[in-house]
Amino acid sequence: MNMKQVAKGAIAALTSVAALGALTAPALATDGAGVDVLSQHGGAQRIAGVYGNAKAKNVILFIGDGMGDSEITVARNYLHGVNGSFDGLDKIGQPNLNPGVETGVGQYTTFSLGNNSGDSLMAKDKSGNLAGSTTAGVITPVTDSSASGSGWSTGTKTYNNAVDVDVKGNPQLNLIELAKAAGKATGNVTTAEIQDATPAVLESHSTERACYGPQGKWDGKTDTNGDGKIDPATDGNQAKNCLANQLKANGGIGSISEQLLDTRADVTIGGGSKYFNQFGLDGKTLWEQAKDRGFQTVESGDIAGFKALKEADQSKPVLALLGDGNLPTQFNPSVATKYSADKDANPTVCTPNDKWLGNQGASLADFTNKAIDLLSANPNGAKNGYFLQVEGASIDKQDHNANACGQIGETDDLDKAISAALAKVDLSNTLVIVTADHAHTSQIVEAQPYYALSTVLKNHDGSKTVISYGTSDEPVYQDENGDPIDNDEYTQGENGDADTDKKFDGAQGNMSHTGTQLRIAASGPSASRVDGLTDQTDNFYTIANALGLAADTDAQKALSDSAKVEVKKSADGKYFAEANGFNGDAVLSYKLTDKASGKVVAQSADNDTNKTPVAGVRVATAQTTEITLPADFTPAEGANYTLTVTGRQSGKAVAVDFAGQKASSEQQPGVEPNNGGAQGQQNGQSGKTDAKGNQTVASGEVKNPAAPLSKTGSAVLGVALLVLALGAGALCIRFAKSSRR
Repeated sequence: MNMKQVAKGAIAALTSVAALGALTAPALATDGAGVDVLSQHGGAQRIAGVYGNAKAKNVILFIGDGMGDSEITVARNYLHGVNGSFDGLDKIGQPNLNPGVETGVGQYTTFSLGNNSGDSLMAKDKSGNLAGSTTAGVITPVTDSSASGSGWSTGTKTYNNAVDVDVKGNPQLNLIELAKAAGKATGNVTTAEIQDATPAVLESHSTERACYGPQGKWDGKTDTNGDGKIDPATDGNQAKNCLANQLKANGGIGSISEQLLDTRADVTIGGGSKYFNQFGLDGKTLWEQAKDRGFQTVESGDIAGFKALKEADQSKPVLALLGDGNLPTQFNPSVATKYSADKDANPTVCTPNDKWLGNQGASLADFTNKAIDLLSANPNGAKNGYFLQVEGASIDKQDHNANACGQIGETDDLDKAISAALAKVDLSNTLVIVTADHAHTSQIVEAQPYYALSTVLKNHDGSKTVISYGTSDEPVYQDENGDPIDNDEYTQGENGDADTDKKFDGAQGNMSHTGTQLRIAASGPSASRVDGLTDQTDNFYTIANALGLAADTDAQKALSDSAKVEVKKSADGKYFAEANGFNGDAVLSYKLTDKASGKVVAQSADNDTNKTPVAGVRVATAQTTEITLPADFTPAEGANYTLTVTGRQSGKAVAVDFAGQKASSEQQPGVEPNNGGAQGQQNGQSGKTDAKGNQTVASGEVKNPAAPLSKTGSAVLGVALLVLALGAGALCIRFAKSSRR
């Protein structure tokens, strides 16, 4: 065998190995991966790199909170019989019911990385201050709604109670932020409080899911301490519900409700109205702030206002919160009790709830219809498409209360919302995904269990379903002493337990989640990506890839490549800055320095007293973010300053130089001083005055490295190098021949 044959064999072997590696690259997630891997952005994917070519203009994600296989089956049995079908829920993913449409059905894993913030670097004490934890994540088989929601909304696994922050507290960009950066319309719809975990993961970044408002979970009207006056500082629950570092009062990015206004989805519909009665730093309620910022607001109980909504876009987004808390369920409650032969002899029939908003034309299906109409008519939606999340929240909430009728009614509401969407959208350009965030407690069993509470229901077909609830470590229905009401015994009433109302008034919501994998089904472009076994974080990549959003870290950082900053002076002489284009960031950091002395004149808290990932200026997603400088700051005559603004996620920075009054007057009108900073460059717009009378003093933009060659440029360079190589080879041959002579 000569050397040429050896070389050919070696090359063939290497090629085979490389090809085999390419085939196995998108394999299932590695067995035994630890927190260090799983906590990275995309680190828990099971099908990383596996994508189809189909793209969707729109994506609608339906979430049945707590809707495991048991919850679906319980509701189907009761409403349609054991051989019946849901009109919407069972249609998604079924090839025979979606002719000519791509479909997919699979299961996904839902584990989290910590039981609460105590398993993260963001652990807090009872006063709301950092507790000094050095633990950054613990593998936890059973997730809560905030960790699971963060998984599909950002692609990053995190700890229970976290909202779009990782185990170290770093904010992770979510689907609404990324969709807005891509010019799409966005919507967020739920039957829960809008601050609750599942809707919150599309509107905020919070180390604690309970940080509903600047005063925590407070209604803004209750004199909590009984001193005869309403005082946010003493009547609120901020220390209990929030990490102090995240609050705006301490230089943080703010609560969930405040960040909702920054994220500014085009359409937001749900409950939780009372928490917008809390007060911001300016002394105004959050409702007042929303109106000042151009939101169309619909407050608790205003069904007519909801129905009257005709348009929604970034100039007038919709914020419709139709209940003070979670919205009422379709059916009145049932309760689970100990074994009783009477339950088998007299199975429960669910009764309609007069308080359900669907009776007035404001069901989840009505919300979905309204959202799709508004987003489709929205200029961005019509041109670029939209992303919409719709949640049926009380499947989970009533499962927690062992309330079979409550969870069944909510499942029916979700099913009808899916049907409403299917009647409006075109599945050739719209991907519809239906799944849940975690499994739950209710189980269909053969007979009433001895070691658990249960409910016996009469199904649509006349059969009976026995539902077991057995995951609470304390009484579910408690009296004022914490004891089980009626000792959890069953007393036959006209329909179900005679003491249902008394028991349910003491419901503690402490039946717990379970950790099983969940059903996920899809119809539309890229639907087949949900086939087989995936992870919750894979759903983020499925949606992002279908919509053409920036999914990986580098692509997200690149969204801030065109960021710009303007230093402005208001009509009353106050200085501030406006940042635009930081679309790869959730938080900004800034520092204002005197160039001559190097003295820091002003800076964001993350550079000073609050060195946490949730400190700084919250980015107004795909909008102008205002950076307030100290009210008493006036540039000294003849002095020169640099304002540096940095995206905390992208690392992209803009440095803007500007001068005091005397130096400014010596410049030619409209000409910027040269900005020698390595991170920014001037764009020559000094002297402009906007409609509000604010004058642009100086401006700058990100200075990116030289762009790589285009494909054409690379091809030309390649040809040139080849010619040089051939020429060099010819010279070598000539030299060799001459040497032999």
